[in-house]
Amino acid sequence: MFDTIIWIEWLEFAVRWVHAVTAIAWIGSSFYFIALDLGLRKVPESPPGTQGEQWQVHGGGFYHIQKYLVAPARMPEHLIWFKWESYITWVSGFAMLVLVYYLGADLYLVDASVSEMSTNVGILVSLCSIAFGWIAYDFLCKSKLGNNSTALMVLLYALLVAMAWGYTQIFTGRAAFLHLGAFTATIMSANVFFIIIPNQKIVVADLMAGRTPDAKYGKIAKQRSTHNNYLTLPVIFFMVSNHYPLAFATEYNWIIASLVFLMGVTIRHYFNSTHAGKGSPIWTWVATTLLFLAVMALSVAPMYWATENTEEDEAMATPHEQIYISAAGFEDVQDIVLGRCSMCHTSEPMWDGILHPPKDVRLDTAPRIARLARQIYIQAGVSRAMPPANVSYMEEEERQTIIKWYRAAQSGS
Repeated sequence: MFDTIIWIEWLEFAVRWVHAVTAIAWIGSSFYFIALDLGLRKVPESPPGTQGEQWQVHGGGFYHIQKYLVAPARMPEHLIWFKWESYITWVSGFAMLVLVYYLGADLYLVDASVSEMSTNVGILVSLCSIAFGWIAYDFLCKSKLGNNSTALMVLLYALLVAMAWGYTQIFTGRAAFLHLGAFTATIMSANVFFIIIPNQKIVVADLMAGRTPDAKYGKIAKQRSTHNNYLTLPVIFFMVSNHYPLAFATEYNWIIASLVFLMGVTIRHYFNSTHAGKGSPIWTWVATTLLFLAVMALSVAPMYWATENTEEDEAMATPHEQIYISAAGFEDVQDIVLGRCSMCHTSEPMWDGILHPPKDVRLDTAPRIARLARQIYIQAGVSRAMPPANVSYMEEEERQTIIKWYRAAQSGS
């Protein structure tokens, strides 16, 4: 009943769903505990060893929360660990990277106009760069600079800016932003897996053995947790950016990414200051607004988009694309796509209000149509997602033509 492509689409959907749910759980608990930690108040009657306490009301009841600076005098009978949200978020995110960007590397990962590399090399670069991110970051944290929080954050920002520039020089704009998100999220999740949880386990082991835990483990874990707090919002931006080509598919995309990291800092600084009772620094919202306006300006700075020569583009068709161009029914499909889709999906869209092709998808030449054959099949053949609201009146027979063409190319007939 279902062909392989349909199964893969549903697998992507299922994994994306898991990723979104676990990310919400991880980010929610992270923000909650940062706010809780900053909002603790020291009171005279607090038990010895506590940093402070807080009263909260939710769900029809009151909660009395106390935090011990290092550890309580004895190991509590019931201890809840917050770690699986982080682990499953990373695992599901990596699964999405494999399903979308590795299996679809020729479409989403590498772009011959950006960098001449094979898909296999692109995947290898992707894996190595993500691993490099954690190694470099962890080295910086464990170096002498780790004792200087400000210098460490500046160096981390420099590393992220360098990666933003580097990714945009070798990958598609969409893949570059996604990899910035994966690069940063790996640092965050590895902080939990390699530092925060192991340090907490050392403290627990000391308590169970009757030893006094060393305060350094909690201090290190808190530093990494603070880094995660400031990196969260940029990661969310990069993960949803694939829906907005004005962010990732512009000439200054790496500068846009650099400004996004700064916005993550200004926004979190406001909430962290508020939760800590240090006032409400309104200047952070002014700074965030100015940064966002700069992002908007950079996205439209290149007002003219070069229109490639169709004959040259035709000659650049890869062997994979030639399979779809040579398949029975391609000429009919090309006419359908040019008539129903290319008013928006072209280098210079003709639809009112659209300044740049949605998701940077261009369907104005034969190789481009062939390159996106799978998406055309899913979006306009099997489903009715495109054209949106069927504004260009694609007929049912045209959708069937697309389906027959795609399946003919798949079967080699």
